[in-house]
Amino acid sequence: MVAAESSNKPHIVILSSPGLGHIIPLFQLAKRLVIHHGCHVSFLAITTHSCAAQHRLLHSPDLPSDLQIINLPSADVSSFITADMPVLHQLYIIVHESLKPLRSILLGLMNRRPRPRALIIDIFTTLAFDVCVQIHIPVYLFFTPSLTLFTCSLFLPNLNRPENNMLDQVRNLNIDEYNLFLHQFSRMTMATAIFFNTWVDFEPDQLQAIQKTKLFLEKPIPPIHPIGPLTKETEPEVSDSDEIIINWLNKQPPDSVLFIALGSGGTLTREQLTELALGIEMSRQRFIFVTRKPLNAGAPAAYFNADRTELESDSDGYLPEGFRDRTAEIGLVVPGWAPQVAILSHESTGGFLSHCGWNSTLESLVHGVPIIAWPLYAEQMMNASALTGELRVAVRPAEEGEVIGREEVERVIRMLMEGEEGKIIRKRTKEMKVSAARSLSNGGSSFEELSSVVETWKSIQ
Repeated sequence: MVAAESSNKPHIVILSSPGLGHIIPLFQLAKRLVIHHGCHVSFLAITTHSCAAQHRLLHSPDLPSDLQIINLPSADVSSFITADMPVLHQLYIIVHESLKPLRSILLGLMNRRPRPRALIIDIFTTLAFDVCVQIHIPVYLFFTPSLTLFTCSLFLPNLNRPENNMLDQVRNLNIDEYNLFLHQFSRMTMATAIFFNTWVDFEPDQLQAIQKTKLFLEKPIPPIHPIGPLTKETEPEVSDSDEIIINWLNKQPPDSVLFIALGSGGTLTREQLTELALGIEMSRQRFIFVTRKPLNAGAPAAYFNADRTELESDSDGYLPEGFRDRTAEIGLVVPGWAPQVAILSHESTGGFLSHCGWNSTLESLVHGVPIIAWPLYAEQMMNASALTGELRVAVRPAEEGEVIGREEVERVIRMLMEGEEGKIIRKRTKEMKVSAARSLSNGGSSFEELSSVVETWKSIQ
């Protein structure tokens, strides 16, 4: 045992894997630990292949003083990564090379006062377990996707053929990506405890199953803590173009605008983008349409390039001819990037056509906006199934093959924005908004779950 720290303010280190889908929730956890739970946090940022959006998020001028950003040195991965390499392979290589100085960085922090009481990682930075065993820092895992994915992943070794809605990397048990994911996931048993970006009222069946069902109790699962929903609360900066969007929204009726955005890393083929645009036009609903140049390189082609594209870029070059002119009175086309939180939190926004990434899903629910599920890759298929099924907060286009046609796009938009089913889903989503806020408030389930862990850190001597 060592002497008690002179300060009772726990020092916590947080390490995220690359990609905004992982960085955002871990960064929100960092801010919450500082602002609401009296911690000091060192946030380790992988800078290899990082984007400007990451820099804007992590280096906002209004960060609390007890939140320190430590940029890991950029690693040269040019000799390891090829253009056609799957995203998970690229992610693994970037993490492996970027974490080579992790031990020396943590030892440097250990020599400061107060010394770190814990390291929080995500599922793709489990290499940190090996370092932390050597220097005696307890490691907590923040599982940033849904609890549904976690419960299904527990049984991957027992599956002969995963369902089509499973994570991309595990649908084919004979590919290297499956083995990479399974290896990372299997190491979660080394964690002191696992945080989840969910809350008790949102995924109650999964929580009950893990905590009380014999099938799950027989699994070596560390203690679990639902501490969400942790979502980006504001935009790190607001540009002149963002102001134009908000001013346009201010002129629209409540719940009348459909926001169409498919995430920071997703892309569509030219054919699908055309059908989506024409379906939006045919629906005659007000809209904000975030567009990205179509690519045929696969849905996650922009995963490591989530920057704002030039807002003056020629979206007319890849949208249907005349689309912008024909829809000018009812919609906005925004090339590349839009202030998603500001749009979802606006009273005029009444629907969100989303790729169903977990961050976007939670942002939508936190603001009470119902969803049209348009999954692209990773675990988004599974999320879409849960959102349209047991959670009842989304609708989804009927599958028509590889391309969803314009008529089906029109149908599902009208269903959500003006149909009876849309009204039911909207009511359910508004209820989730209230539930989410309650869970994070002082005395709420998620607040208390995180508080209990912080008290454990404070007691470490």
